[in-house]
Parts: sequence; C-alpha cells; structure tokens
Amino acid sequence: MKAVKYWECIVGLISSRNENTTSSSKTPNDFDASCQPIEQLHFKTFIPIMYVLCNLLLLDTWHYSFTLTLTWHLLCSLPQVKNVFEQEGFSRQKRGYRDINDIEVNMSDPLFTKQWYLINTGQADGTPGLDLNVAEAWQLGYTGKGVTIAIMDDGIDYLHPDLASNYNADASYDFSSNDPFPFPRYTDDWFNSHGTRCAGEVSAAANNNICGVGVAYNSKVAGIRMLDQPFMTDIIEASSISHMPQVIDIYSASWGPTDDGKTVDGPRELTLQAMADGVNKGRGGKGSIYVWASGDGGSYDDCNCDGYASSMWTISINSAINDGRTALYDESCSSTLASTFSNGRKRNPEAGVATTDLYGNCTLRHSGTSAAAPEAAGVFALAIEANPNLTWRDMQHLSVLTSKRNQLHDEVHQWRRNGVGLEFNHLFGYGVLDAGGMVKMAKEWKTVPERFHCVAGSIQEAHKIQSGNKLVLAITAEACQGKDNFVRYLEHVQAVVTVNASRRGDLNINMTSPMGTKSILLSRRPRDDDSKVGFDKWPFMTTHTWGEDPRGTWVLEVGFQGEEPQRGALKEWTLMLHGTQSAPYIDQIVRDYQSKLAMSKKEELEEELDEAVERSLKSLLSKNH
Repeated sequence: MKAVKYWECIVGLISSRNENTTSSSKTPNDFDASCQPIEQLHFKTFIPIMYVLCNLLLLDTWHYSFTLTLTWHLLCSLPQVKNVFEQEGFSRQKRGYRDINDIEVNMSDPLFTKQWYLINTGQADGTPGLDLNVAEAWQLGYTGKGVTIAIMDDGIDYLHPDLASNYNADASYDFSSNDPFPFPRYTDDWFNSHGTRCAGEVSAAANNNICGVGVAYNSKVAGIRMLDQPFMTDIIEASSISHMPQVIDIYSASWGPTDDGKTVDGPRELTLQAMADGVNKGRGGKGSIYVWASGDGGSYDDCNCDGYASSMWTISINSAINDGRTALYDESCSSTLASTFSNGRKRNPEAGVATTDLYGNCTLRHSGTSAAAPEAAGVFALAIEANPNLTWRDMQHLSVLTSKRNQLHDEVHQWRRNGVGLEFNHLFGYGVLDAGGMVKMAKEWKTVPERFHCVAGSIQEAHKIQSGNKLVLAITAEACQGKDNFVRYLEHVQAVVTVNASRRGDLNINMTSPMGTKSILLSRRPRDDDSKVGFDKWPFMTTHTWGEDPRGTWVLEVGFQGEEPQRGALKEWTLMLHGTQSAPYIDQIVRDYQSKLAMSKKEELEEELDEAVERSLKSLLSKNH
C-alpha cells in the first residue's frame, strides 16, 4: 500500500484559552510555521487533505478534516496556527475473525444461557467449568460498578437497549469525524459492528430480557470511535489512547497492525508518549489499563511483531475456544500475558461469543481475539471495583498469579514452568483469567514495590547468521546491582535487536534466562519475504521470566527455519530488564497455600533468608579478620 501523507496543524482558539498559553504538545517533528517563510518550507504544492488539531483545553485535543484544497501559505497565515507538522497515513486493522459459516441465528430470546464463556455448563459441546468464573465474582457483589471501560474501535451503538443504560457519554468521543457522538457508520455488510459487539461483552445490562449479560454488567462503557477513516495517523491514535485518562479506567483495543504474517509495525512517537503518560499519570497516577488483542494472524504470524500487543504497557490477551483448544487464528508469542475465550474452530453457531449488535440486534457470531480482549477488560473492571487502588502493574501481577491453566490445550507448545515455578504457555500466557480468583486477591492486594529499569548489557558488533548454524551470543548480567536501578525480581524483559536477513520470515530467535527459562522471541513467519528492512532496534518482549532473578548469563540464539538456505547478520542485541528491587509479594496475604502466590512468596522468603544468611556470614568473617 502506498503511503499517504497528511499534514496536521496545532492551533489554539483564542476564545477558549489565554493568549499567553503555549502548546505543550510539541514533538521533535514540529516546527513553528510563523517563523519560516514559504520559500523555506520547500512545499509549493496544494494540500488535498488537512487535519487541524485544536487545543480547546489544556488536556483535550480536537482535530478537523478539511476536503477543501488549501495552500500551505494560506494555512500558515491563519493567526490560530501554532505549529505545522507532517503525518503519514498508515493502516490499522480490526481483529475479528471471519465466521466459519453464515448460519443465521434467531436473536429474539435472551442469550445468557448461550454465554458459555461466562458460565460453561457444556453448551455447544464445550467443556464444563472452562469459563471466566464470573459467577463467583458476581456472588461476592462485584459487577463493575463505578468503573468506566473505553472501547477504542469503529464506534458503538449507544442507543442499543442493552447498552444505553450503561453508556458514559461524557467519556466518549468520535475521533474519526470529530464530534462527541461515536455512533458507528452503518454499511450494508455490517462492517462497523465490531465496536458494538465488544461493548456488549463488557457492559451489556443484566436482567432486562435483551441479548446477554456483560462481564461487568454494572460498569460504564465509553465509545472512542477512531478506526473508521481511510488511514490511521499518529495523532488520532495518541488522542484516542489519552482521551480522558482521569475518567476512563480501562482502554480495550481489538485492533492493530495488519495480521498478514509479513507486517512488523507498532505505535509511533506520539502514541508511545501517550501510552507512557497513561500508565504514569492516568487514574490519578495509578495508571491507565490498556488491554490489547494478541492478533489473528494464526500460525503464519507472531504477535511479537506487533508493537502494541508486545508493549510492556499493555496486557496482551489471547483466546481459547469452549473446549480449551486454541483458535485457528491465534498468534503465539512470549509477550502474551493471559487468555480469555472466543471461537475459531467449531461450526456450531452457538460456539461463538453472544453479544450486542447493530440496529438493536444480538449476535452469537462474535469471534477472534477481538472478542477476547473485551472479556479481559470486563474482568479487570471487576478487580478495580474490588480494589480501586490497583495500579497498572498490580493488574499485570494479578493476571499472572490468578490466571489458570484449567483445561487449556495447545497442540504445538507445551506448558512449562519458569525459574520460580510459574506455569506458562507460549500461546495462552499464564492461563485463562479467573474473575473470582482475581477479585478475591484484589480485595487484599498491597501495591507492588517501585519499578526499575536496567540496561543489563549490549552487543553492538555484527555477527553473521547462516542456515544450518545457529548464532549463539551471551550477555552476563549483573542487573545493575550496586546502582540505584538494580533489578532483582523480573517483570518484563526486552531484547532490542537489529538484524537483517535474505528472508526475514525464516528468522527464529530464542532467549534463555540465567534460571533456564527459554522464551521464543520470534517464530518463523512463512509469508514474510522481506529482504531489506529486517528488524531495526525492535524490542522483542517476554513475560515468561516473571519473578526470576536476572543476574547471570543470558543466551540469545538466532537461526533460520525454512526450505531454502538463507543468510543474514545480527548487528545489535541490547538486554533490558524491568522489575523490582524488593520482593513484590512479601506483604501479600496468602489464603490458598496451593496458589501461585503462595509458591512465589515461598520462593521470595527462601531467597531473602539465603541472602540474610550470606550477609551474616560475611559480617562474621570480616570481624574475625
């Protein structure tokens, strides 16, 4: 697809802000249009499309699309224009797997008994008990009350009778057409039903004889329409992700770069900054919760090539079907944290996800990891109601500790335990979310210790890679021990890699931690024929070493898998560690001594005791000498 250039201007309306106020949204690509004469701009053609970003409030931004042909000089002469900078249009794709069949379903009756992902009694030949365990959370009195979830998508039908009572109009906005009404644009093929379906999974009202029930059926849902324009821009994404972060608790995204098995893409500069601001400043400093669908590229793709799903700041969610198997569209990667449910194998029309649809209708045919992410957002809403003080990192720790293997089955990747005994799978992450278990632990949760970041080592010289011979490199890490940013207990690990190859899709990258946990950072992608771009400082991420001690030798293995011989070169590997200095679970209350929390805390206590004994012995020896 040929890139389309956009031009965006930051403007301030004199009537809505002090004349002395300056814009705080500068980027490295900004320049002051008023300070440069037209001859110096090297741009003498007409601009077919203009996006104008209006700073109506210090924290809110609007942008407007103009189809009029405006000259650059005319634009720069406007007194309200503060800055002008270039934007390049790019593609973002909704993650909704196409139905296996087109069977029409009678939608006239309530669908709660068909919502097997909420309470699985064996409907549609499913496995009883394989569900989100929301019933336990509901029985404890948690239904999402007081929590707002934003669906960032193609709009939501907020007039739908199953959504209207839970719709938060004040927290909603349409960034595709720049107005406060994120209603979907109707098409003959119902293409823009995506957001409405996701909204129903989270916040569909209960006990009203309409459609089904949301995971957090007393939560508020906000619509952020941002996927229904010809091209995505960095400003639209950043504006959506940063919209009303003191009101919105959770942002659910069921979209990302194209799942074609050959795209490597992620958030641009403004969006990265918006995410960083969200986790640091959102929700009064506790951090916005970003939930992301892992992707629908199946075995041909790898979600570590998606910079949204593989971000430390998002919770990447995969899916299982109602009997515990993987869906055909599931992508696997080491950055996935946990899973929920969807459909993608069975032809039984009742094996899909029941939810709200356009025109006030209901559907049984929602699917893809598009359906999985909103379910997770609903579970997180229940946890926030149980403990409003949860931070964005607390939510990730709770996901690791309370997700369950249950009866999940991956035919390709076995379940393994990491160096501290936590069980994980390369596709399902740490298991399927357990709403009951999460809210019970959330009620008594103590915020985890401060997070630190350590660049533990780097290899900068080029190393050749050839078919038949794996390149093996090692970094011995002290994890910044003795410094203020020492990392003792891991959360996320990033391998920032620059590598090129005669065929990028045949590359395979694995990394093994000092405690012996092997993470598959990149699997073969048979549709990726790239031979020029490769990976440029790409941050491959793993969550599989959660809780481990990072000190010791890390090993990176790079090779080729494929039918034809290939060649390449790894030019850079930088190891980045993220975690805490003090044990994260020491202050947590253990109720179940068979739980992952009990196991993790036991490991921490033993390690603390060993270190205390070692310090005492050193002290005694020094005194004797």
